[in-house]
Amino acid sequence: MTLARTFLAAFGLLVALVAAPPVHAAAKLEPLTIETATGVHSFQVEVARSEQEREVGLMYRRSLAPDRGMIFDFGRPQSVSMWMQNTYVSLDMVFVRSDGAVLRVEADTEPLSTRIIESGGDVRYVVELLAGSAARIGLKPGDKVSSASMAR
Repeated sequence: MTLARTFLAAFGLLVALVAAPPVHAAAKLEPLTIETATGVHSFQVEVARSEQEREVGLMYRRSLAPDRGMIFDFGRPQSVSMWMQNTYVSLDMVFVRSDGAVLRVEADTEPLSTRIIESGGDVRYVVELLAGSAARIGLKPGDKVSSASMAR
């Protein structure tokens, strides 16, 4: 192999590695409950606290179990914007105030969309669940969300 071909092969490998989506290690899960008029519903969620964790979220996932999800902790109440870029699974986004009360629900988000989804007010948390979960449990504004992360 010539030096030029070796360089091109190495460069190609580097480009492939940089362009590849992140590999998700086995994430630590914590229990999250949502109390609605239909009862208390349990989920296991990953926690996204850092800016990098919040930026990646559930991107690149090809599936999500019905009892799984992710909670985004923004550290303080604020207006939040989300999107579905590089997210292959349709989600329900639950915008949650600091006290655990649901402010609003954006159901059945469009995979791979760059449409901005606004919280509609100050929230501290966003919970992402598999699309259809909110309808299945009868989730609506005012319902209560709780988890160990929210107790901190």
